[in-house]
Amino acid sequence: MFAGLPELGISNGEDLKETLTNCTEPLKAIDQFQMENGILLPTLQSALPFLDLHGTPRLEFHQSVFDELREKLMERVAVIAEGKEEDRYRKLEELLEKSFPLVKMPSIQPVVMQVLKHLPKVPEKKLKMVMADKELYKVCAVEVKRQIWQDNQALFGDEVSPLLKQYIVEKEAALFSSDLSILHNFFSPSPKTRRQGEVVLKLTQMIGKNVKLYDMVLQFLRTLFLRTRNVHYCTLRAELLMSLHDLDISEICSVDPCHKFTWCLDACIREKFVDGKRARELQGFLDGVKKGQEQVLGDLSMILCDPFACNTLVLSIMRNLQELLSQDALPRDSPDLMLLLRMLSLGQGAWDMIDSQVFKEPRLDLEVVTRFLPAMMSVVVDDHTFTVEQKLPSEEKSSLSYPTTLPESFNRYLQENRVACEMGLYYVLHIAKLRNKNALQRLLPALVETYNDMAFGDIFLHLLTGHLTLLSDEFGSEEFCSVVFDGFLLTSFSSKENVHRHTLRMLLHLHHKVLPSCMETLMKTLDPPKQVGFRWRAPFKPSHDKQDIRRIVSPAGIRL
Repeated sequence: MFAGLPELGISNGEDLKETLTNCTEPLKAIDQFQMENGILLPTLQSALPFLDLHGTPRLEFHQSVFDELREKLMERVAVIAEGKEEDRYRKLEELLEKSFPLVKMPSIQPVVMQVLKHLPKVPEKKLKMVMADKELYKVCAVEVKRQIWQDNQALFGDEVSPLLKQYIVEKEAALFSSDLSILHNFFSPSPKTRRQGEVVLKLTQMIGKNVKLYDMVLQFLRTLFLRTRNVHYCTLRAELLMSLHDLDISEICSVDPCHKFTWCLDACIREKFVDGKRARELQGFLDGVKKGQEQVLGDLSMILCDPFACNTLVLSIMRNLQELLSQDALPRDSPDLMLLLRMLSLGQGAWDMIDSQVFKEPRLDLEVVTRFLPAMMSVVVDDHTFTVEQKLPSEEKSSLSYPTTLPESFNRYLQENRVACEMGLYYVLHIAKLRNKNALQRLLPALVETYNDMAFGDIFLHLLTGHLTLLSDEFGSEEFCSVVFDGFLLTSFSSKENVHRHTLRMLLHLHHKVLPSCMETLMKTLDPPKQVGFRWRAPFKPSHDKQDIRRIVSPAGIRL
């Protein structure tokens, strides 16, 4: 408990024991020990007997004085560190040399830690001693840990890994939330609100103004995204940068070439729309990537791969297409639409770019613009024509029936092109939002086969099930239930556990609306088979562990 006192020339319990062992008059020896090691204040000696008369133990008195002096010293350390004197850090280093031998003493340890915290560069020897002692490392301030971490990537990875795991768990939990609403879904929280999350705040604090630590975190995120294809790492990459932006950490923001692009895109995500002015700003950043700096595209593609960014881009595309329809204009004639498609394509190709290390914008298939979008717009026209037809007086109505098939090019591009598929899925959400039962029944069967099974991804199913609550009364129809369940959801539920769970989420809210005979069939179909020992896997098992972080070698992407 009193280790280190002899090094400073201060007597400890062993010295007192030796004195009492060798003395002939113990009481005098004790008095002498008290005088030599007590508070060196001559006027105090005459006052101490008064404490004795009041029954106040000397230990209690000395402890209270010690506590008061310790607090004053800690305050003084902070004042020196925040001062303007040129030799302020020299003074702190001298104090550290005197106090560090007592770092294991609980009563002195706070002072030592306070000095370490305020030194911009702790002596290497002291850092190694703190790092080697688990107890000391645990209690030292984050300012000291940063100095340890920046030269020890494995240790920093050990600290960061649980936070990254927690972040993925939280995102997955939000997608599988029992709440089902079009108004409150995965994309409802604002960017500012999301950046107040525990993980983002902790990572921001751990990084501080240290560019090297920031770069390490980016390396972790790139590598984990590469290994798992989990797009939530892209979200964290953008949120972390904007969290540092909120704190005005210019030391980092000024050296991250993605800062201004992310800042502009963040404003678009907040508004859930990319307007013309911001579109031109974003285009300027993309066109401004200089020769020799193409690796920046790797990080820009990750930022655009963030589901919140993709959501904003596709919603903007849908709005743009509606305007083109009202103006009888072609998609290829809209520069804003072409830019949105360019950014969506760059985001969708993030994994391929980082994996291949070929930092070049993917070429947008022009037939997506010249064939797929016109096909999708023709579906809109079909729907509009039928709606107008139904409103005509009976004598003016024709025998026109609602189309049941889709244009061949529409189906083909849903299956073969990632960008087209994303737009097709959001068009289905748009139709559901309009409560257009006929169009939904026509479109849902086409989603059974989509590019890379995108229609059965968690984000789309999360949104679709929320949107379907708007058509809750339609679930009383056998035809509608057949299209939603037999024609889409149940086509893959046996092989995809997540589809099973999203279906159950929806039924939890709509079971009272579903046709009873259909509900009975669904319960039998969705009931796990007991004979094969079926059980749910851990629903939110993160896709990496601490060892993933430690094995990182040279991840793809920019180095700050």
